[in-house]
Amino acid sequence: MENNTIRINDFDLYYEVHGKGTPLLLLHGFTGSGTALIELFKDMTDEYQLIIPDIRGHGRSTNPSKVFTHRQAALDIEALLKHLNLPKCIAVGFSCGGNILLHLAIRQTQLIKNMIIVSATPYYPNQAREIMKQFTIESRSKEEWEAMRTIHAHGDEQIKMIWQQVNAMSTSEDDMNLTPTDLSNINLPIHIVQGDRDPLYPLDITIEMYRNIPGSSLWIIPNGGHGPITTFWVPTFKNYIKEITKIEH
Repeated sequence: MENNTIRINDFDLYYEVHGKGTPLLLLHGFTGSGTALIELFKDMTDEYQLIIPDIRGHGRSTNPSKVFTHRQAALDIEALLKHLNLPKCIAVGFSCGGNILLHLAIRQTQLIKNMIIVSATPYYPNQAREIMKQFTIESRSKEEWEAMRTIHAHGDEQIKMIWQQVNAMSTSEDDMNLTPTDLSNINLPIHIVQGDRDPLYPLDITIEMYRNIPGSSLWIIPNGGHGPITTFWVPTFKNYIKEITKIEH
């Protein structure tokens, strides 16, 4: 295992590297950190070199600007991959992590050979915005505070910042606003995974995204919510990654 903190784009980004083999970038969702992904994918380290960062402002990474956009987070991840100077990697992003990968794809990055985006969206529908509005500091329970304290290393001010950023997404118009033209210009393979009962992003948006990204594939998980890779689906999802790796080789 290798763990490091590097100074890029005016903040400290924490990341870990586990295993050896094909580089596999794993990006967690908003309010989370890379720790859960290390635990989830640790049995793949004999075939893959796992690259697992804490995105800006999460886990052990800082965010002095106190502002979060997926567009900026994509620039952060691009800078990390350039710093590591690895061969092109496979990238997997969950929710926010998937949105970050979409921005990287729009930038036509040469650092990633293909992407799997789980519970991602090109834009926020009204139902997602209504849920985001509910993320206020005052509405968080004692149990939620305690759970967040086990994830984020920089104290309660960091946690408050994260919840405020979720709330701010409810009115954001200039971050997740990818157009059909943007999506049609993507020139690397995108594999889309979505639950059919996602409370944030309905399937019609997912199917629209699938139809607009050239050569993309779509896996709809039955009875799946947001982040539908539950315990039941984990082995299948890992095999999915392996099959994609074989195709690319």
